[in-house]
Amino acid sequence: MTIETLSTRVAYENPWTRVREDIIRRADGTQGLYGVVERSDFVVVVPVQDGRVTLVEQYRYPVGQRMWEFVMGMWETRPGTDPAAIAAGELREETGLIAGRMTYAGEMFQGAGYCNQRGHVFLATELTRGETAREATEQDLVCREFPLAEVEAMLRDGVIRDAMSMAAFGMLRLKGLI
Repeated sequence: MTIETLSTRVAYENPWTRVREDIIRRADGTQGLYGVVERSDFVVVVPVQDGRVTLVEQYRYPVGQRMWEFVMGMWETRPGTDPAAIAAGELREETGLIAGRMTYAGEMFQGAGYCNQRGHVFLATELTRGETAREATEQDLVCREFPLAEVEAMLRDGVIRDAMSMAAFGMLRLKGLI
């Protein structure tokens, strides 16, 4: 389907997010409105060593609760950075882990119906421990290793409710990487 953008305006912008409003024309001539959230690419990193998976738990302000999830992040101040570099940086920053091997599993969109943000999924293995370098927004972050079977139970039982973590785990499992 061909969609023509007739006009666009920025409705809101901060260092992490821009929201624009587009007036469009569909192939049949009808007009419509799209609200589009623009964000930089992000990474999801799943660290696995000896059958154990490292998760992080932190307070997520928009939903008002703490959540277990995989390592994630974006470098909004450095657009165009190689996702592998972001993955290695986020892993070290949040957990202190350094991956001897970082396997790229694929990409996904965070919410293609309203957002252009693309995610890149990595499996981190051959891990060694270093120091964390957390940002101020990550000061309450808890990092913990779980047996793979327990992570599967957390996903199945609704303990892990973060969609990107669920999708990344599913992608890695379906590709036979975990």
